[in-house]
Amino acid sequence: MTGWLRSGEVAQAASVNVQTLRYYERRGLLRKPDRSPGGHRVYPPETVTVLRVIKAAQRLGFTLDQVAELIEAGHHRHRARSSSVLQALATAKLAEVEARLADLVVIRDTLRATVDAGCDDLSTCAVSDCCPVPFAELAALPVPG
Repeated sequence: MTGWLRSGEVAQAASVNVQTLRYYERRGLLRKPDRSPGGHRVYPPETVTVLRVIKAAQRLGFTLDQVAELIEAGHHRHRARSSSVLQALATAKLAEVEARLADLVVIRDTLRATVDAGCDDLSTCAVSDCCPVPFAELAALPVPG
């Protein structure tokens, strides 16, 4: 088992904590580690790369279920499905991000107009013709919670 890493070494090299490492094991994102003769968990060095891939995918907005799907597809690289999984998930994520960006532009523009209009009180603003806040449109939306 020369070259294999203990939990703390893997966690440190990948900039995660040991609890995260164990959580990813339970979720099936990482293969179960082998044990050293002393009973310590040991991982092959490529585990650090897998952890970095997981963290990068999360930063791109992929859920852990999607990350698991990407990792599983990567284990089957020889199949055409592996590249189509990444392409499909990335395309869907891109569409989601584009929609969120469009929503954020509307929010930004409305907030700018609210600041420019000098609105001090939403109740007063709600009955004013010059108020830029779209109260009628917002009233039709479901209230979270």
